[in-house]
Amino acid sequence: TAVAEAASSCSAEVWVMAPMVSTPAEAAEFTAQARGFGLPTVGAMVEVPAAALRTAQLLRSCDFVSIGTNDLAQYAFAADRTESALADLLDVWQPALLDLVAAVAEGGRGMDRPVGVCGEAAGDPLLALVLAGLGVTSLSMAPACLPPVRRALTAHTLDQCREMAKSAREADDAASARACVRRLADPDILATL
Repeated sequence: TAVAEAASSCSAEVWVMAPMVSTPAEAAEFTAQARGFGLPTVGAMVEVPAAALRTAQLLRSCDFVSIGTNDLAQYAFAADRTESALADLLDVWQPALLDLVAAVAEGGRGMDRPVGVCGEAAGDPLLALVLAGLGVTSLSMAPACLPPVRRALTAHTLDQCREMAKSAREADDAASARACVRRLADPDILATL
């Protein structure tokens, strides 16, 4: 209600999304409620594997999805974020996590809907290349991250990004995935990152 009231008193284009959506029915229920309040652009956060695997179905009712990579990693690997001994499992470069991101992007493509990634993962210039190659359509990050991410993206073609994404997904672990992409990236750009 509060978001709808704020939206009605300004000229901004307000988008709203539900966190921790697991099923298409949850997405549809939230979308119906938000639209009932007059909010026309409604989405869902993809933070659990069930939502990642059913993105196309979520997007039957939603206008967009945004991937929360930290939560998605935590639930995909059954690794508590507060447990430092499991930090390697929470690395956004984990190929299995990249597979889930690819599944979400594929669902978005199939429904012709935007797929975003937010947070630290989106602000990593090298990972931004992989995310673009996977089919992610928007990256939301801290303002300080914009210049290096922009430099990295403008220095590579979409085909190069796709090649990097494929290489990262074929790696055995996060460190190997990152190393593969570093080898494929423009060395002049890497020097500036």
